[in-house]
Amino acid sequence: MDVTPGTTASFRSSATRPGPVGLIAEGFADIWSRRRLIGYLVRADLKKKGADTLFGNLWWILDPLLQMLVYVVLVEFIFHRAQADYPLFIFCAILPWKWFTSSVYDGISSVVGQERLIKQIHFPKIILPVASTTAAVANFGFGLIPLFSLLILFYPQRLTWHVVFIPLIAVVQFTFTLAFSFLVAAANVFFRDVGNMARHLMRLWFYLSPALYSMAVVQEEAKKNPIVGDLMALNPWTWIFESYRNVIYNGLYPYWYHLAAVFAISLAFLALTTLLFKRLEPAFAKVL
Repeated sequence: MDVTPGTTASFRSSATRPGPVGLIAEGFADIWSRRRLIGYLVRADLKKKGADTLFGNLWWILDPLLQMLVYVVLVEFIFHRAQADYPLFIFCAILPWKWFTSSVYDGISSVVGQERLIKQIHFPKIILPVASTTAAVANFGFGLIPLFSLLILFYPQRLTWHVVFIPLIAVVQFTFTLAFSFLVAAANVFFRDVGNMARHLMRLWFYLSPALYSMAVVQEEAKKNPIVGDLMALNPWTWIFESYRNVIYNGLYPYWYHLAAVFAISLAFLALTTLLFKRLEPAFAKVL
């Protein structure tokens, strides 16, 4: 690892530390300058996860399918909610959500899990959540295999050229996810309860987003209680889920305006969490 304490801005004295804009720029510069190291950490993480289980990397394909099966049984056979082609309908939400949750959970432990390395070597810690979040993209990539298998084998009538927009929606999701990972990675250094709280909050967030149900259900509920509609409109996952569902399930365009708004907010959120991370970074070694 090529690091030089004298040239690493994160370890300068407080008198020479840059302002907010400078810290944000420094954070992105750290990521870019250590891109090869990030690539190495991503490959190491993927190799480790594949080696720790019996089925290895095959779990990245099996896991979303098994989750889909659980929700299909719950919604269609227990709650008796009718929704055409429900396995595909729910898979459009399970796949991106699995990517998000795996990124967040890995991000939470990305810094504290490298305690010994942080105490021994000076390097920009921001690359740790970047590496863990990037590695989680593999979950999404492998999940596209069962997604297109479902489309081709069972729902060919729903397969349209609009699926080419999946990468664009994924870019918006990645930006939001990376910002969120910076936040939880830094917070978990000082408050170790973040990991326990996150699992419950993430589950609640999923159920309060239009994942198991359609926007039509939300709109019906909004007629009775307008606050519900307002809260759903402010939820970024409403438009991420619905954009994926539009291009995969409905054969339509994404919600361009709403998706652009989510992207703009995600960029601002990313700048803010980068600033927060860089502000707290010098204290990590002391706290750990």
